[in-house]
Amino acid sequence: MKSLTQFWRARRRPFWIPLPGGALAITLRHWSLLIVWFALAIFAYQTGRDIFFRLTYLIGALVIFSFAWAAYSVLAFELARQVMTPRAEVGSLAEERFLVHNAGRVTKIWIEIRDESELPGHRVSRVLNALRAGARWSWSVRTLCRKRGRFRLGPITVSSGDPFGLFVFQRRVPESIAALVVYPAIVDLATFAPPLGQMPGGDIAHRRTHHVTTNVAGTREYAPGDSFSRIHWRSTARMDCLIVKEFELDPAADVWIFLDLEHGAQAGQWWADDFEARDLGSLWMGRHAQLHLPPLTEEYGVTLAASVARFFIRQQRAVGLIAYGQVREVIQPDRGERQLNRLLETLAVLRAEGTLRLRDVLTFESAPLGRNDTLIAITPSAELDWVRALRETKRRGVRVIAIVIDPKSFGGFGDARGAAAELAASGIPAHIVREGDDLRAALSR
Repeated sequence: MKSLTQFWRARRRPFWIPLPGGALAITLRHWSLLIVWFALAIFAYQTGRDIFFRLTYLIGALVIFSFAWAAYSVLAFELARQVMTPRAEVGSLAEERFLVHNAGRVTKIWIEIRDESELPGHRVSRVLNALRAGARWSWSVRTLCRKRGRFRLGPITVSSGDPFGLFVFQRRVPESIAALVVYPAIVDLATFAPPLGQMPGGDIAHRRTHHVTTNVAGTREYAPGDSFSRIHWRSTARMDCLIVKEFELDPAADVWIFLDLEHGAQAGQWWADDFEARDLGSLWMGRHAQLHLPPLTEEYGVTLAASVARFFIRQQRAVGLIAYGQVREVIQPDRGERQLNRLLETLAVLRAEGTLRLRDVLTFESAPLGRNDTLIAITPSAELDWVRALRETKRRGVRVIAIVIDPKSFGGFGDARGAAAELAASGIPAHIVREGDDLRAALSR
């Protein structure tokens, strides 16, 4: 009996036939109607009675009319998608605007809009009723971003049918595909350990920069995109062409962030992607919901790296990043908002899928660092081998700081107290972060 019920349900599922303008749904109802039409046609030719001929013509005309109505309803429909916030942050709202237009000359009874976006909790799908001829209608969708990453928005599939419910046409709108990058959550830090690189006083880091500093390295001809504030007017008057000044970086310590993304060192469990009622209520009121980081050492590490990077970039420091996640990611130190956006876009897609231990990463990647660099290690590992590697880096004159995420508070193995004691004995400043801690307070101690 159960197998018969499953067979009947499978038979009732629509079978989609691809067409040049979209797709047509064929169900058991169409086969039944076809059998009835053939039976009436056979009776009409066998008996020669007018009633059977009329019923045959009526069903044929009804099928043609319904087919044309359903196809016209889908083809004479336009949809435009505009992403208002192509970049968002965890805990903020991503906003989109949609505009639909009934380009046909008849009223559309119903139009189903189904979205296939990858963004969790993105609710765009809906059904529009009684859309009159030539009508335009728009609406906005705001989604609370609860997960970092790069997400595909769309495509959107449009479906409609005829008044008798015989045919359902479906059309995919390729123009509705867009992209959204959700940056990791960032905590505003009031204070943090200063990057005290042992740089000799008065020296200049001989690296050209597009930022305006107090160190002028020379002049060159004007190029499209150069700021007018960089023009050297005396040289311009002498050379009879626009001459701009070139600058070098100030003698300040570079900051390198080493983020441990070894898969075996992580702990915690990801939340479900469902939304709580209080979050939905805050969306309707236009306010940001009070979100907490998911209990994952990976998410805590990425958030800490993003927060530290923004803190030092606002202090006019050059910040770089090294992480071994899906692949080796190395971002050379630089300053400014452009560098911050580059770091955040990289952190948005990083995943804890690395196989290299932090000890090996420190051994390989910290070798080129010198006395004018500061190394900040962020790790959930409770082992002591990476502490020894960090101690060797410090002996070479590199300023080192450690941020240890306690794996035990996330349900993992190991205790950060041993690593904290080893770091204290080595004279390395350390911050211990546990699940549920206020990150601003934990890093400002």
